[in-house]
Amino acid sequence: MTLLGAIERTFRRHAMLAGGETVLVAVSGGADSVALLRVLTRLAPAWRLSLHILHVDHQMRPESSRDAAFVRTLGERLGVPVEVATVEVEHGDSLEAAARRARYTALEAGADRVGADRIALGHTADDQAETVLMRLLEGTGVRGLAGIPPVRGRVIRPLLECRRAALVEELRRAGLDWVEDPTNRDPKFLRNRIRHELLPLLAESYNPGIADALARVAALTREAVNALERTAAVELERLAAVGDGAVTLPLGALRTLPRQVAAEVLRQAAGRLGSRAPLRAWVHRGLRRVLVEPAPRRPFRLAGVTLEVSGPRVRLSLAALPALVERALAVPGRVELPEIGAALVATLVEAERYAIPDEACRVAFDADELPPALVVRPRRAGDGVEPFGGGRRKLKDLLIDAKVPRWERDRVPVIEAAGRTLWVAGVRRGAAAPVTAHTRRVLELALVPLAEPGTAR
Repeated sequence: MTLLGAIERTFRRHAMLAGGETVLVAVSGGADSVALLRVLTRLAPAWRLSLHILHVDHQMRPESSRDAAFVRTLGERLGVPVEVATVEVEHGDSLEAAARRARYTALEAGADRVGADRIALGHTADDQAETVLMRLLEGTGVRGLAGIPPVRGRVIRPLLECRRAALVEELRRAGLDWVEDPTNRDPKFLRNRIRHELLPLLAESYNPGIADALARVAALTREAVNALERTAAVELERLAAVGDGAVTLPLGALRTLPRQVAAEVLRQAAGRLGSRAPLRAWVHRGLRRVLVEPAPRRPFRLAGVTLEVSGPRVRLSLAALPALVERALAVPGRVELPEIGAALVATLVEAERYAIPDEACRVAFDADELPPALVVRPRRAGDGVEPFGGGRRKLKDLLIDAKVPRWERDRVPVIEAAGRTLWVAGVRRGAAAPVTAHTRRVLELALVPLAEPGTAR
C-alpha cells in the first residue's frame, strides 16, 4: 500500500475525517510535522480539506525564530496560511510537560481562531513505540500501555501508523527540507535515551521489529481500554445521580462490577467534575478506600475531587455542600434557606378548618403553646429530640436511621422554640405542642422548594 493509501486507511479506521473539514496542522519544522503537512496537502483536494498551519514558538532555544521563519517559507511554498504563536513556558518540575501544556493550549486557541474542526499532529509509529517503552519502564498501568491515542477530542494523529523512515523518504522524493531540533538528541531526556540508545539496542540484539511490535501492543491495548471506557460509561449512566456539582453512586452496585470497570466508573465520574487523574490512581487508591469495610468516616481527596462514603452511597464533588445558616422565623412568616434550595413557611390556620397533613415535609402544632418566633438552624453537638411517648433520642441517631447521608446532615433544618426542638424538617417531629381537640389555632410548618409558595391549604 502507498503511503497516502495507508494514511487514508488511518483516517477511516479511526474516524479522523469525514471530508470537508477545516484542519489546523501543527508544524514544528521537524521531519515528522513537515511530512504531515506534505501528505495532507496532497490529500486535501480529494477530502475537501481546508488547511491552516500553526507553528508554536516555545522561545526555549536561540534558533527558535529560525524554525518559525522556515515554517512560514514552507507554508508559502505549499500554499497554506501560517500563523506563529509565541508562548511562555513555565519552568517547573518537568520542562517537557510544561512545554507540552503551553503547546496544546496554543493549538486549541489557534483552532478556535480559524474555526478548525480538527488539529492534526505529526506523531508516528516510532513515537508510539517510544511512548509505550517509556511508560513500561515507569511502571504504567493498562491505559499507559495504550500509548498515544489516534483521536482525542478534535486532535488527530494521521501518521500514527506510519514509520518515520517512510516519511523521511517521502520528503526526500518531494525535495522538501526540514529542521533538526538539537534537543531531540539531548540524553538528559528519557525519551531521547530510549530513541537513540534503548530501541536500537533492542532491535539489534533481540527483535528487529521491536518498534512495530510495541505499536501493535499499543493498538491492542487501546482497543481494550476503549471497551473498558464504553462499558464504564454505560454503568455510569445507569447508576449515577448528578447534580449540585457532584456525582453520587450506589456502593452496592459498584461492588458488583469487575474491579477495573468499577475504577473506571469512578474515574469517569470524577472526569465530569474536571479531574484528569489516570485510571491507576482510581484502581489503587480510590477504589480501595471507597470499598473498604468499614467505610471511611471522613471525606478524602483524590486528584482534586473529594470523595465521601455514607451508608450505601459514595459522593464525588469538588467542594462540600454549604451548611445551613441559623435564621429567625416569624409566625406567621416565611424564611428562605438558599443553601438547601428550600424555604420554611409558617402558617396559622383555624383548627376547625384544618386536616393534619400526612406528609414528611409538613407538620402541625398547637399555635397557642408556642412563642411567636422560632429559630431555624443546623444541628449542633448534643442535639436531641423528645418524641411522642417520652424519652429522648439523639439527633445523630435519627439522621442515621433516616438514611440521611453525611454530606447532608449539616443541611437538615432544625426548628426550635425556646431551646426545645420542635421538628427536624423532613425527618422527625418532636412531642411539643400537639394538636388536640382543644386546639383553637394550628401552626403549620412546611418545608418547600424555593420555587413554590408553600401556602397552607
